[in-house]
Amino acid sequence: MATPYFQFFTGEVPSTQDFAREHLDGLPVVVVAPGQSEGRGRTGTRWENADESLAVSVAWRPDDSDRRPFSLIAGVAAVRVLGSDLDLKWPNDVMMDDLKVGGILVERSHGVAAAGLGLNLYWADPPAGASGISPNPRFFSHRVLGARWAAEFLRLVDDEGWPIEEYREMCTTLGRTVVWEPNGSGIAAGINDQGALLVKTTAGVEEVHAGAVRHVRG
Repeated sequence: MATPYFQFFTGEVPSTQDFAREHLDGLPVVVVAPGQSEGRGRTGTRWENADESLAVSVAWRPDDSDRRPFSLIAGVAAVRVLGSDLDLKWPNDVMMDDLKVGGILVERSHGVAAAGLGLNLYWADPPAGASGISPNPRFFSHRVLGARWAAEFLRLVDDEGWPIEEYREMCTTLGRTVVWEPNGSGIAAGINDQGALLVKTTAGVEEVHAGAVRHVRG
C-alpha cells in the first residue's frame, strides 16, 4: 500500500524545500507551488523562475541505512510523469532536445531528506542552454503536475532498490565527455548501483560522484 502523505498547494514561496521540511511532522510532506523567490540549485546557485514555473518538494524521514541515489530516482519519476520526450543529464538535470527544462535538488541532514523538482513550463526568452517544456503559453495545472511527480517519487522510494536500468536508458550523459574539478576528464561509460558515474580516463575507469562534477559537455 502506498505511503500516505500531507500535501500543500500554495502560491510562490521562498523555497519549497524549506517549506516542506518546516511542516514535516509524522507523514511525508509534499509542497507544490508555481514558483520560488529563493529557490536554489545543487551547488547553491539561485534557481531562476521561468515565465511559467513549477516547484515541488517532498520531505520525509528515510531510514539511516537507505543510501539510494534519490536525485536519480527523482529524475526517473519526472520522465515517467512528464513524458518520454524528456531525458536526464547526470546527476540532476531534466532535459529536452539538449536544453535544460528542469532541475532536481536532494538535501539530507539530521534524519530528514527533501527532494525538489523545479520545472520550466513555458519561457518566452530563456537564457542560453535552457527552455520550457511547452513552446506556447497555456494553462498549466501546477497542482496536478506536482502531485503526480511527488506520488511517483514516493512510490519509487517505497519500492525495494531503484530503477537503475531505466535511468541508464534515460541518461544522455552516457557516451559524452565529462570534466570535473580539479582536472578530471573522460568519457561517461556507465552508472553503478550506487548512482555514481563511471568515467573512462587515460588512467582507467574512475568513479565520479555528484559533488565533484561541475560540467558535462556534448
